[in-house]
Amino acid sequence: MGAADEVWSIGELAERAGVSVKTVRYYSERGLLPEAGRTGGGHRRYGPGALERLRSIRALRALELPVTDVGRVLDQGSAWEDVVTGRLREVERRMTALRWHEASLRLLRDAPAAERAERLRLLGGLAAPPDTTVLARFWRRTLPVRFPARLAAAVVDAAVPRPPADPTPAQVLAYARLHALVAAAPAPPVHLAGVPHRAEALYEGLAEAYDLAATGPGDRGEALERFVGAYADALATRDTPAFRRRLARLLVAGADPVIGSYWQLAGALRDPGDGPTAGALHGRLCLALKRALTDGTAPGPEPGAGPAWGE
Repeated sequence: MGAADEVWSIGELAERAGVSVKTVRYYSERGLLPEAGRTGGGHRRYGPGALERLRSIRALRALELPVTDVGRVLDQGSAWEDVVTGRLREVERRMTALRWHEASLRLLRDAPAAERAERLRLLGGLAAPPDTTVLARFWRRTLPVRFPARLAAAVVDAAVPRPPADPTPAQVLAYARLHALVAAAPAPPVHLAGVPHRAEALYEGLAEAYDLAATGPGDRGEALERFVGAYADALATRDTPAFRRRLARLLVAGADPVIGSYWQLAGALRDPGDGPTAGALHGRLCLALKRALTDGTAPGPEPGAGPAWGE
């Protein structure tokens, strides 16, 4: 009998593979390990190919693939990438959770005695890694009713920080404080609340202004022009010195300490290469408008311009 025709008992296969008979029987009964046949007494027999397959099963199980996925990987070549990629994502999620646990423990270990109770309270309301649902809900409440879904998604994406995959203790604390801040906050203020305006034009214009400000100083030029223009377009008026003065007062009056705290905490979660948050860019442009009004660089009135909003 040639090697290709050789058959082994369940005990022989288990010995060659370095596993128990119980293990071989389990995989056989789950359909993962085909039998070459049975003896007259009903004892299983396995061909040489069973050894390599058993080794493959053990390797995949060592990577914690479920038995059902092991069968798919071995029997369906097309399932290989999907199963392995899915398992990799699961491991990455678990590793991220462990990193958050580690950073949280370091945060507690290094906490001054007077801050331990507060940090415990903050961490008690935070999953590891954090769920961004509460933060997204907070920003959706700032948007007007019947706001375009496309713009709403863009606003939430820009405003809600992604939890770092490998956070520092300081970032864990910042995220915990951010989560607690929005969970307890009342309904946040809406841009131009109570004033008739075109919300879509405002948010689209502000997004363009922030993009321009992110690539330059933001205190002169296109970024400021687009920033003011966004409000002028939304209010269907012209950009005049009178409008800019009214807008500056409006922005000061509409400033909210909760939003300010939010953006400060969100900034602490960003990597240095990520650039400023949308909130930091908004603040930069507000200051640029104030400087322009102070040093007299605001544009003069246009001939034939009607009264600015609020006149």
